[in-house]
Amino acid sequence: MKYFISELLLYANNVFANHVPSHFMRRVWYRRVMGFDVAPSSAILMGVTFDARHGFSIGENSVVNEDARMDTRGGIVLGRNVSISSRATILTASHDPDSESFAGYERGVVIGDYVWIGLNAVIMPGVTIGEGAVVAAGAVVTSPVEPYAIVAGVPARPIGRRSNGLNYSTRYQRLFK
Repeated sequence: MKYFISELLLYANNVFANHVPSHFMRRVWYRRVMGFDVAPSSAILMGVTFDARHGFSIGENSVVNEDARMDTRGGIVLGRNVSISSRATILTASHDPDSESFAGYERGVVIGDYVWIGLNAVIMPGVTIGEGAVVAAGAVVTSPVEPYAIVAGVPARPIGRRSNGLNYSTRYQRLFK
């Protein structure tokens, strides 16, 4: 019965609650029903879907934009002033391709402060993205990203460096988003 209720709440989140046009109401839902650690100044915009209850933490002034997918089964930690662009995907679970039984596994993802993840980027299970890094649109990140690195491609590879003196706030809460 507990499993059924948990799945029902997850369904309610991904079909109804994530479309409520109020940051305040969604934050209350995410904290109380989904069990997420959501900073008061952060924003999870409409249409963001989650694969599990619990296992999600978002720091001060961070934003997850519309229609992103957060696979929270293995745990996702977002630092402060993180920007996750629309339709980005963060995965924390997969299958072992060498397993005869198609065995699954879960590995958490940690994203440092001041990270910017571009449109349609995919972060694979077990990845850590260092402070200040940028993941280009459409990149697929399969291994750790060094602090302040700019990565692009499939699989993502370093293409540049970002300034170390970052001191901005990504606080972003548009009405009805």
